[in-house]
Amino acid sequence: MPATSQNPEKFHDYEGFVEKFKPKKTTDDCYTPPLVYDAVADWTAQEYGLDRSDFVRPFYPGGDYESFDYSGKIVVDNPPFSRLSKIIDFYVEHRVPFLLFSPTLSGLTRYADKCTVFPTGADIEYENGAVVPTSFCTNLDPHEIRARTVPALYAAVTAANDATRKEKRRTVPKYSYPLELVTTAAIYPYARYGIEFVIPREESVRVTRLDAQIPSKKSIFGCGWLISERLTAEREKAEREKATWFPLSERELALVRSLQKEVNP
Repeated sequence: MPATSQNPEKFHDYEGFVEKFKPKKTTDDCYTPPLVYDAVADWTAQEYGLDRSDFVRPFYPGGDYESFDYSGKIVVDNPPFSRLSKIIDFYVEHRVPFLLFSPTLSGLTRYADKCTVFPTGADIEYENGAVVPTSFCTNLDPHEIRARTVPALYAAVTAANDATRKEKRRTVPKYSYPLELVTTAAIYPYARYGIEFVIPREESVRVTRLDAQIPSKKSIFGCGWLISERLTAEREKAEREKATWFPLSERELALVRSLQKEVNP
């Protein structure tokens, strides 16, 4: 199952970094992108002539779906996939109407013995960036229908997923740092390009943020090192070697100098 996302800016120390990877006792209710859920819920309401105000999501942290009050309600939710078979059995037995997210690559055929499956195979990017091929199962269709493809649902989910991804790319901040600040993310490409770059301890100091970041309460993700002037010059050289770099010829340098004279006679 997808794991919940974390804000990288909140981890300023080792304990915070470790906390990021601890298992979270939550459910897919926390992970499903809101736009994707809304697309599924809107399609469900329109397809079956239902009122969205009657939809419930019993799969939340600490929730007990077996004790939930389903009176007059329809479940439209993303349950824990590891317990999906048991959940479907419970809803079918207790005649609780539902439309549930389900994994495309495992179990979908088995669920079709109990309800109707929609093998949409829509790639949904969850909150942690994991892309999971997702389909759906429901007892809102007539029981004699074992499975059906639903192009409109696939299109709605795909469009919502694309919109979510664009929103993430637009809102995730990208920081640029001077060459005097080194992060592991900045220098690991050197190995790929065959560039050796050595940082002696005596020429570096660990920092968690720059003074310029203090007013905006930002920090360096994973921390970094301030390096000496000698190492900065070495890094500047490494950056040139990493890229395909073409120097100016003497003729071109002369042309540049002449342009400067024309602007400032």
